[in-house]
Amino acid sequence: MVQVPDSLVWELVKSNTCFMKKMNGQTKRSGSVKFSVEKGNVKSLSMFKYSGLANSKVTDVVCTDGNGAALITKTASKAHTKPSKGMVSTNINKDFRRVENVIEKQTISNYYRPDLKAAVLGKWTKVYQANRRAKGITKPIPVKKGRNSKN
Repeated sequence: MVQVPDSLVWELVKSNTCFMKKMNGQTKRSGSVKFSVEKGNVKSLSMFKYSGLANSKVTDVVCTDGNGAALITKTASKAHTKPSKGMVSTNINKDFRRVENVIEKQTISNYYRPDLKAAVLGKWTKVYQANRRAKGITKPIPVKKGRNSKN
């Protein structure tokens, strides 16, 4: 199979794909918003920057079964005719700061996709909060003390 530039793939895919969801809303120009639900799309927006189909380097954070999370990256594999084998999933079920370091090392520090740093870390925050809610873990509420009390 011949390698195709990312920009050409985007031009072919941007107007019509099975992953596209169009929602009527209020935007400045078109009046509708285009979402995309393909694997690897960090913000679920139909844009070249976030596209999991058109980009050769893709990263995403997803929820897994059992209230866990996984970091998905697209590999430069030799199996380009089998897209299902082109994704690598890394389980990230540690505490928040450790996982933040893992995400930065795997995607940003090695120049994989530094432009997606804010989007990936923002999605990790939301996935982490959702998993904590699903597990029933909440922040402890500090006890209010009176004005003159010492401890």
